[in-house]
Amino acid sequence: MAIMKKYMYVMVCALFCTTITTACSDDDIVGDPDKDWGGTTERFIPTDEAGFSTYYKPAIGRVGDPMPFYDQKAGAFRVLYLQEYTNNQAFRYHPIWAVQTSDGCNYESLGEILPVGTNDYQQDAALGTGCCYYNEKDGLYYIYYTGHNPRCKYTEAVMRATSPDFKTWTKDDLWQLNGPDFGYSSVDFRDPQVFVAEDGLYHMVIATKPSYGGDPVYAEFTSSDMKTWQHAGRFPMIWDRMLECPDIFKMGNYWYLVYSESVRTSWSRKVKYMMATSYEGLKACLGGSPAWPQDGHEGVLDSRAFYAGKTASNGTDRYIWGWCPFRSGGNIDEMNVNVGGGDGNEPNWSGALVCHKIIQHDNGTLTLGEVPAMAAKYNKSQTVTVMQSNGYSNGVLSGNDAYALFNRLGVHNHISMTVKTSNNWDKFGISFVRGSDAEKYYTVVVNPEDENHRKVNFEQEGPQGKGFIDGIDGYWFERPSDNTYHIDIYTDNSVMVMYINDNVCYTNRIYGIQKNCWSINNYGGSISVSDVTVSQIK
Repeated sequence: MAIMKKYMYVMVCALFCTTITTACSDDDIVGDPDKDWGGTTERFIPTDEAGFSTYYKPAIGRVGDPMPFYDQKAGAFRVLYLQEYTNNQAFRYHPIWAVQTSDGCNYESLGEILPVGTNDYQQDAALGTGCCYYNEKDGLYYIYYTGHNPRCKYTEAVMRATSPDFKTWTKDDLWQLNGPDFGYSSVDFRDPQVFVAEDGLYHMVIATKPSYGGDPVYAEFTSSDMKTWQHAGRFPMIWDRMLECPDIFKMGNYWYLVYSESVRTSWSRKVKYMMATSYEGLKACLGGSPAWPQDGHEGVLDSRAFYAGKTASNGTDRYIWGWCPFRSGGNIDEMNVNVGGGDGNEPNWSGALVCHKIIQHDNGTLTLGEVPAMAAKYNKSQTVTVMQSNGYSNGVLSGNDAYALFNRLGVHNHISMTVKTSNNWDKFGISFVRGSDAEKYYTVVVNPEDENHRKVNFEQEGPQGKGFIDGIDGYWFERPSDNTYHIDIYTDNSVMVMYINDNVCYTNRIYGIQKNCWSINNYGGSISVSDVTVSQIK
């Protein structure tokens, strides 16, 4: 095992080494205990800690499909999720576990909430996603979930369990919604979500397909007591796309549908939303002529590394939780793990729990921003030093291959900066897992798609780099009118989230960020960089 050493960051006084901000900080660096690692720029390969500090991951296994709700009785958010293991049983997998949080960045595990079936032939041998709802009328918590078992008559069915205290749960073995009973598929009938609509009734929407085939639809059911449900019809999804994990809610004067589009293409597989001024209008947004939100990015909320997002509100703020996928492979260089994902460069299923704050703009459109508690959590300042540079002077990067390489990060980092481009076409990026000897490193690039639009790309740069990686593509957004980008980046082990101007959110999984150097890059033209700070968790 590598030796760990506590040390104090010092000012590095050498050619091309310029201190941008000064603050005292101590940190752990892996390597020779007698070497001044604070003054070096060689890259090495760290490993993730067993537990994540901010983006929750269970000690064993990973987080799948979160089901958040705000528990008024507990005064906290409770986020149920499908517990994924590396080696699941053949038919019995994905028990529902839960965590509790008051702020979206500090979590307490509540352990297993709902177990899988007791044998391979039960309808809920495997559990699929759904929702949790507290019914004040009868004082019961309800979990509506998907029972999945290809050995049964119905591969998927909607089931439920109840609890008076969120501790002891009883599965309702006498109640089940089966798709074929209402003209829907027996194979795809899943992801139930419950909410109260304008008519005062409980509504449940279920992702499914017609029994005769054709494009996917949402089946809708209503109830006055959350016990007996009546079929209320169906409404379309978008074209032939399956919109998974639906979440319908009202925020201010608008109704929203947040969904995860499961089409396996580099652009479409993302968490998105639709909006309208009424629930009936929301349903009318879908179908063959979708009415995309007028937000400049057709309702896309994040990159491909944030999936199965669902929201919950405490009455003041609304947050969204999704999972950031792990990547397959071992050594980040030998296996090229940072440029792959799973099968065919698709992201793997499950990972770490990531939370964002929902930002509602004046016209009702949504974007994702940082959870307010994050800045307070990452509150230990680190000295920021330029260790090596090219085309850099007094905060300005000019020309092709211009960069400023900064000193080593910690394990959990908050990087903040302001970047201003000199014209409407300038391109810049921020690199991680970089060192003076790195043959490959990993960059999030703010790329000009045209004069007025940008997109965050992911690239493997360096002499042996592959360049653009489409498996973790971003989405178009409008260029800031003043060409100024206020950027905040949070990292927790290998999970990285970047926010730009309260308008762009980009999540990614990049192994090796911690304890390595990082850089700001320019690709032609010039950019000015100011207010660069790095802080960590005390």
